[in-house]
Amino acid sequence: MIPLARRLTAVCALGAALTACGTAGPTGTAHPAKSSASSSPSPARPPVLAPGPGGLTPVFEHGPRTRGKTVALTFDADMTADEGRRAASGEHFDNPGLIAALRSLKVPATVFMTGRWADQYPAEARSLGHEAQFEVANHSYSHYAFTEDCYGLPTVGADRMRSDVERAYTSLRKAGVPRPMPYFRFPGGCYDQQALRALSGLGVTAVQWDVVSGDAFATDADAVVRQVLDGVKPGSVVVMHCTRSAAPTTERVVRSVVPELRKRGYRFVKVSELIGESGGNR
Repeated sequence: MIPLARRLTAVCALGAALTACGTAGPTGTAHPAKSSASSSPSPARPPVLAPGPGGLTPVFEHGPRTRGKTVALTFDADMTADEGRRAASGEHFDNPGLIAALRSLKVPATVFMTGRWADQYPAEARSLGHEAQFEVANHSYSHYAFTEDCYGLPTVGADRMRSDVERAYTSLRKAGVPRPMPYFRFPGGCYDQQALRALSGLGVTAVQWDVVSGDAFATDADAVVRQVLDGVKPGSVVVMHCTRSAAPTTERVVRSVVPELRKRGYRFVKVSELIGESGGNR
């Protein structure tokens, strides 16, 4: 979760920071395809960026600025490994109203889902995973940070980073997501060279953003709307959250931002399309 009005700077020398379908990926997950406009996802593999030097996990922040007004709305479905008790007592880490808004507005979106969230809300995870309008990607299992000093998040050791990501894919498949995408978002957006090396060989592209919505813990929806509208450029990736208790304004934000950006000529796409436009390989 990212604090309000605090632009995150990811820690990494490269800058800036849920798959299978026929071809086995890391841990036997295949790399799925970008959803088509039909009700069934396409079986082709989705685009990914080529690894960096030495096979380092590649990082994607935004799409091309010169290929038209496209923008990707992304939503982090955060839930840490130890928050089950809070969910059992009635705290809502999901946001059905937000998903309903995206459906009614016909906005494609990419949901970065923790494995713990999928364990808690398997029916919602399954529904999202079967709808062509959405693509489900990996946000770790536990939502523990992959670096030290990352917004107060507990940390996962370097020796457990890879297994944490693999465990998340297992939870997504168990929940019924048929083809989780080969995209990974670091909890808190925090990463460094050690984290990128730990995930090398998994076949994932780390997905960051260039627009921080500020919806986390926000109570002023209008302020979040302004922050998004002021930040969006062609090819932008906007980070928001799909956790009702910690981002209560997000549905209202989406209902305001979407028509305004459409009025400005923007077309909404999923992250996979932006990566494809950026030269991603299938």
